[in-house]
Amino acid sequence: MNRRIIAVTAMEILDSRGYPTLRVFVDLADGMRGVASVPAGASTGREEAKELRDGPAKAYDRNRYGGRGVRLAIDSVQLAIAEALRYRDPVDQAVIDQILIELDGTPDKSRLGANAILGASMAVACAAAKAMAIPLYAHLGGPAACYLPVPMMNVINGGQHADNTLDFQEFMIPHGAGSYGEALRSGTEIYHALKRLLGSNGYETAVGDEGGVAPNLRSNEEACALIVEAIGAAGYEPGRDVAIALDPAASSFWSGDHYELAKSGGGRKNSSEMTAFYAAWFGRDRRHVHCRSRSRDGRPADQGRCAVPGRAGRKIQSPPGNRTRTRCCRPLREPLPQSRRRHRGC
Repeated sequence: MNRRIIAVTAMEILDSRGYPTLRVFVDLADGMRGVASVPAGASTGREEAKELRDGPAKAYDRNRYGGRGVRLAIDSVQLAIAEALRYRDPVDQAVIDQILIELDGTPDKSRLGANAILGASMAVACAAAKAMAIPLYAHLGGPAACYLPVPMMNVINGGQHADNTLDFQEFMIPHGAGSYGEALRSGTEIYHALKRLLGSNGYETAVGDEGGVAPNLRSNEEACALIVEAIGAAGYEPGRDVAIALDPAASSFWSGDHYELAKSGGGRKNSSEMTAFYAAWFGRDRRHVHCRSRSRDGRPADQGRCAVPGRAGRKIQSPPGNRTRTRCCRPLREPLPQSRRRHRGC
């Protein structure tokens, strides 16, 4: 049956924060349709691919949605991208993605917009999986796919995700459980233990943009200490069963030539001082700092991200920069329904 792409269209929808984003549709000749909605973060790293928004455009109302409309990105999808993908086979995802990269032609995806490119890529993948009558994971990972990523739950929000006293944007808990299901359960238990702990200490338990609690704490470090206490209260061992992960989104508090920890009252820090700040957290032999902690976006990319793990030795893992917008984690093995392999813990 002919499964070639015959149409690529898009519409404007609202994300969980009430801001516009894209939903892209890819229709195949065999009647299958792939649909994908594009995520959008509150903060943007310096090296991160650029979304296309209507604010700077003359063609559309700059004040619509505060300049955050995505009609320009819709144009990218329905004109340039639709023409480039028409009659292509959706099954070869690598070829599709390379076409999109070359069509944009910029290192930061700023011509067509990363939101337009990502939406089209995801919708093609979904359409291809439907056309082959297989799950999406099997299409992307192959018929023997049996890995899931280590889940990292964002349990405390700060930075641009919350109106509180925390400079760092995400405090997360990755898990060493033997399966994704066990990790999900333990993360949920720890999250509720954290909310009870905050309440008993007189802190607010309202949530931030991404569902984590957003209390007004005395310092960024106190957030880590409370998470460790909640891990223990839920019946797990910090550093063995569950670790701490940080996504500080440091570019959001980088101010020209220094870091401004204004929300917590931590003052100004230059690059060396910020390195020492992180290294102290991960280098102390104290209960609230663990060797399996991870830090993403510890400093703006041009400020020498690798200096932090260098100072802290093996106590910290620093994933690559934001350009791919991924969490770089060791995979957690869990057999998927079709697999008979016995699973092993991470």
